[in-house]
Amino acid sequence: MNNSNLPIDKVVEEIIDEFEFFEDWEDKYAHIIDMGKKLESMEDSLKAEKTKLKGCQSTVYFYFQKYKDEKIHFKACSDAAIVQGLIALLLRVYNNRSSLEILNTPTNFIRKIGLDDHLSVTRKNGLSSMINAIKQAAKN
Repeated sequence: MNNSNLPIDKVVEEIIDEFEFFEDWEDKYAHIIDMGKKLESMEDSLKAEKTKLKGCQSTVYFYFQKYKDEKIHFKACSDAAIVQGLIALLLRVYNNRSSLEILNTPTNFIRKIGLDDHLSVTRKNGLSSMINAIKQAAKN
C-alpha cells in the first residue's frame, strides 16, 4: 500500500472513514488483520537482533532507511497477525514520508478509530513502541 502520493492528512482521513464504516470491533479487527496480510514483506536478512523492537510482547522487527530526498522508508513485520495489521496501519500513514511530515502528524487517529479502547495493555505498549520507533527514525 503506497499512499505517499496522497497528503498525509488525507490518508489519516481515509483510515478514520474506513473504521467508521464497520459496525463492530470484530469487523474492525478483521480489517486490521487483512491490512497486515497485504504488508510489504521484510527480507529475512533484516530480521536480526539489532532490528528487533523492544517493548512489544510479540516479536517485531523494525527497519528504516532514509533517502537523499529526506523520505524515510520503513519495513516491519511481526509474528502476530493483529500486530502485523497495526504495523500496516502505521506504515500506511508514515511510510515514505519526510521527517517533518512524520514529526508533524499526530497519532490521534488511533484514538479516533477506537484502538485506544479496544487493545490490551500489552498491545497498546507495543503500538506505542512502534510509534516511538517511527518518530525516533524521523529525528535522526
